[in-house]
Amino acid sequence: MIPSLKLKPNANSRVLTGHPWVFANECIELLPAAHDGAVVECRDRTGRFIGTGIYNSKSQIVWRRLSRDRVTLDAAYLRTALERAIARREGLGDFKRLVWSESDDLPGVVVDQFGDTLVVQVQTLALDNCTALISELLTESVQPTEIIFRNDANIRKLEGLPLEVHTRSGATWEPRWVKIDGLDYWLDLQGGQKTGFYLDQRLQHAAVAKYAAGKRVLDAFCNQGSFALHCAKAGAAYVCGLDSAFDAVGQAKKNAERNGLTAEFVAANVFDWFTAQRETKPVWDLIVLDPPPFAKSKSALDGALRGYKEINLRALKALAPGGLLATYSCSHHMQDAQLREVLAEAAADAKRRVHVIEWSHQPADHPVLVTMPESEYLRGYILRVE
Repeated sequence: MIPSLKLKPNANSRVLTGHPWVFANECIELLPAAHDGAVVECRDRTGRFIGTGIYNSKSQIVWRRLSRDRVTLDAAYLRTALERAIARREGLGDFKRLVWSESDDLPGVVVDQFGDTLVVQVQTLALDNCTALISELLTESVQPTEIIFRNDANIRKLEGLPLEVHTRSGATWEPRWVKIDGLDYWLDLQGGQKTGFYLDQRLQHAAVAKYAAGKRVLDAFCNQGSFALHCAKAGAAYVCGLDSAFDAVGQAKKNAERNGLTAEFVAANVFDWFTAQRETKPVWDLIVLDPPPFAKSKSALDGALRGYKEINLRALKALAPGGLLATYSCSHHMQDAQLREVLAEAAADAKRRVHVIEWSHQPADHPVLVTMPESEYLRGYILRVE
């Protein structure tokens, strides 16, 4: 008989309205650690069956739903889930997120496709136990030349998992030039940040670049320089990228040289850089703000809101009349209404009239599960500033 978790009588658990998580403090009692990594059922206070999920007593999220039905985490389940995930992304090209965790019924599994190479992150104990099987099924369905397992995110520690990086073949994946959306990038998929490249902003690179011709463009938090390079390619008069990571700036310069594009990249703290420019007459026609997540936890949200407001305020003040601000947030703790409020407050403080030109959202290969706000994390605006 499959063991069950039972919710507390007074627990106002989101799982009752479709969310796929149950927290430890929502349960009457936890199951023994012997069940960690196993499939267990969840029931409400009356004993009504809610679904089948994976269990880990070491994690604050003790249960993650696999299905509202009774299922087994076996080859058949994994094959079906992977086939559905791949089918959802049909026609989206060879550079995309292939699997997005709970949104694809594979809690804690993220797969990014870079042409003939897959980069996999596994962040839950139960699915980590299935790594070899997942590797076989991905090889069977996608036929990549290599699979890189980037299991080095600190979130694995919350599941009691070690940090490690390895490839399916056992060989090192050497950094190389890869063409993405018409530009060559020097990618280090095995040793670079995250899974090697931020695929989620690809559509926004083009959306911003269409405004760049003849403009003076500032790409703040530029990372590898994608926004800057696309703007330079689109005919910007001058392009400057800022990032506090020296290795990212070095890579951005290398990418610009490889593509024959003129762009300046500077290693700098973006907040401090704007502060140093505060007495300068506004000179930028287009500014891109694509910072890392300021709110990495719910408790950090208040500070993050202040940070988002401050950086947007400084950018608004640095824009010439009629200039454009493309601004983004990649924290799921920050909802769209909060981002809009932050932008309104920054506009008021800057004494600038600001119109929304475009609203942006994470692309189709990062599908949002409507009952799980955490699956929605990327949003932004392209604004005209008068």
